[in-house]
Amino acid sequence: MLKKTFIFIFYFSIFTLQAQVKADDILGNWTTVENSVSVKVYKLNNEYRAKVTWFDERLGSGKPMNLRHDTQNVDPELRKRKVIGMEILEGLTFNPETSSWENGTIYDGSSGKYWDSSVTLNKDGTLKVRGYWKVKWIGKSLIFRRVNPGTFKKL
Repeated sequence: MLKKTFIFIFYFSIFTLQAQVKADDILGNWTTVENSVSVKVYKLNNEYRAKVTWFDERLGSGKPMNLRHDTQNVDPELRKRKVIGMEILEGLTFNPETSSWENGTIYDGSSGKYWDSSVTLNKDGTLKVRGYWKVKWIGKSLIFRRVNPGTFKKL
């Protein structure tokens, strides 16, 4: 009897933990754990997106944030857009079966390329954003932590 009770509690706790992740849990402001870039994740028409809100000016050319443009973009017209406010993640949809956000596209401003993407919310509250080419194991991940809107301006 004790064994059955333990098994029931074990399975119940697994399903409870999985059910705790909700589709809108990724909304808000996030910064990489290295404090190199901050983004705002928002929802538009059942699709999750992210745009750049801050980055470390010491990276890249060293120009101030408000003067940086998307110079690596393959589309010459898009090379004129500013990095601040630029959408870098789009098309994500929540999959309740895997408790993850999938089928998105992420833009790599350093190469001007787009990659497939997925996002998972880790148990420690960090966000794992994965950019990949065709299959998830061929790619790169970035880890973000949640921040208050004014925090990244002070970094």
